[in-house]
Amino acid sequence: MRIRLFGSLLLGLASQVVALSTHAAIASLQDDAHLVALLTKSPQCCVIDARSAQRRKEAELPGALAYSEELRIKPTSVVIVLADTDARSMAVARTLAKTSPHNVYAVKGGYLAWQSVEVRLQAQASEPGSKFTFVIPLDTCQQGTPLHVFEAKPTRSAASPPN
Repeated sequence: MRIRLFGSLLLGLASQVVALSTHAAIASLQDDAHLVALLTKSPQCCVIDARSAQRRKEAELPGALAYSEELRIKPTSVVIVLADTDARSMAVARTLAKTSPHNVYAVKGGYLAWQSVEVRLQAQASEPGSKFTFVIPLDTCQQGTPLHVFEAKPTRSAASPPN
């Protein structure tokens, strides 16, 4: 009798752990190459700018939400966090992952790495026959105005006449 009860308790506990783990998001530090691969497969994301107010003012990141302790989001896709340091990016990513149903990726290298992601996506779109649209859609992060749309289009060669 005790063995069955103990077995039932263990089984119940194991199923609760599995249920909780399927709903918990993972926070991880990722470099620009991983983010390019991620956004090439699934271009929708919620971008959180956790840099200092001064850095955000110096180099604006269109479409990103400025992070504050009061920020509450309901992401419908992956969350990308960039900050002044990798440690700060990870701290914010861990905080957001606690309530996010989607994985949270901290950008290793911050703003410069994020610029590299955009440049690489633009380069991919410049390949013949390709078009790539990177979208931060409405309601990916929170209610309100539509967020940033980055559309990379193939570049014209110098010999091509303008349209």
